[in-house]
Amino acid sequence: MKMMHMAHCVTLVQLSVSCDHLIDKDVGSKSDPLCVLLQDVGGGNWTELGRTERVQNCSSPEFSKTLQLEYHFETVQKLRFGIYDIDNKTPELGDDDFLGGAECSLGQIVSSRMLTLPLMLKPGKPAGRGTITVSAQELKDNRVVTMEVEARNLDKKDFLGKSDPFLEFFRQGDGKWHLAYRSEVIKNNLNPTWKRFSVPLQHFCGGDASTPIQVRCSDYDSDGSHDLIGTFHTSLAQLQAAPAEFECIHPEKQQKKKSYKNSGTICVKMCQVETEHSFLDYVMGGCQINFTVGVDFTGSNGDPSSPDSLHYLSPTGVNEYLTALWSVGSVVQDYDSDKLFPAFGFGAQVPPDWQQYFVLLLLTDGAVTDVEATREAVVRASYLPMSVIIVGVGCADFEAMEQLDADGGPLHTRSGEAAARDIVQFVPYRRFQNAPREALAQTVLAEVPTQLVSYFRAQGWAPFRPPPPAAKGPAQAPQA
Repeated sequence: MKMMHMAHCVTLVQLSVSCDHLIDKDVGSKSDPLCVLLQDVGGGNWTELGRTERVQNCSSPEFSKTLQLEYHFETVQKLRFGIYDIDNKTPELGDDDFLGGAECSLGQIVSSRMLTLPLMLKPGKPAGRGTITVSAQELKDNRVVTMEVEARNLDKKDFLGKSDPFLEFFRQGDGKWHLAYRSEVIKNNLNPTWKRFSVPLQHFCGGDASTPIQVRCSDYDSDGSHDLIGTFHTSLAQLQAAPAEFECIHPEKQQKKKSYKNSGTICVKMCQVETEHSFLDYVMGGCQINFTVGVDFTGSNGDPSSPDSLHYLSPTGVNEYLTALWSVGSVVQDYDSDKLFPAFGFGAQVPPDWQQYFVLLLLTDGAVTDVEATREAVVRASYLPMSVIIVGVGCADFEAMEQLDADGGPLHTRSGEAAARDIVQFVPYRRFQNAPREALAQTVLAEVPTQLVSYFRAQGWAPFRPPPPAAKGPAQAPQA
């Protein structure tokens, strides 16, 4: 199956960097550090994304210049931070002293809110007591304009009926009118009430409450030749004075009839600017994404010893489902603090209790602690490879359920049945046969941010705002 590339940028983030206990390379003084950010672009290649300023004579710098990059939830974005002692004006780093580096993923940074890593001169060789601390902040204007609008006594436009009115809001910019919002059509009604709607503030008025706004009310026609009922001009500042009424004026009627008053009244019942929380607001507020594996044991999957079965285990012990497990899990694991991934079997009956759901892997502290180990454990256990993956959000209240371990004794674990109550994505992998690993993960996870935000918004839950960390004192000299 041909897969479509779905790596959409969720948002833009900026990284703030500080270091502690850098090694000294300058004789008679401290180092003059600078931080370089690189991103893995595949094939063992790294590309530079940006640099901080150089801080003079400081072993514990807090860099003022932030590093910006696009954040994609559905991919693993490997980053490398390099700290260099800069003693010349050339941009090349080959002639500068390396003070240490650290690697991590962007997902680790945003899910930790603040991540501290040891600096390494090379694998296995620490750069003294040096550490690097990285924190992330989302760059966005997350305000939205939310409105409730109704109309009264609109003109009748249809010969055999009333009117089918809808609204359009236009903002003025560059000498033109740009459509910012179009409402739904309300059939055969001269006193319509439209659904509450929200529009990003930047899109609605460019972030400026005084920007001219034109509102047009029209009668819908299926052939596209909509009839203008009337229009009026306003601004966000005036709309926010709601409740407010505006006369809907048809220019031609106004010119032809001296007795003409209006073609109806548009009533703005509510207009307010609100903050719309983003996916990263919730993640940085501590939201966890749980990763659960479900293995389908039904006979319809075919004999796993046959190459024709989607569950076929090749001599290498790998197939498409195991690749899918690794691909999706390698992304999600950055958002799961305990790095423990429950795995269940279903679609079979296991003696002696013949349970419909049963434990595939017993995950306890110190057992399976990452995606790769989960994948290897599935192979070692000779169980059929995964055909379904479950990605859940939040802290679910999983019920304990008695299962059987390998020796037949009882144990307590999360039940697959309980896990299914907290599902965001339940994805059968038959659709993704022969899909590239990266495209598969991107396709499966692309909608998770939207689903998560929609769910919390429907519940009326705002993200948790942890208190800011204690500020570091100004222990550095001005930059060169």
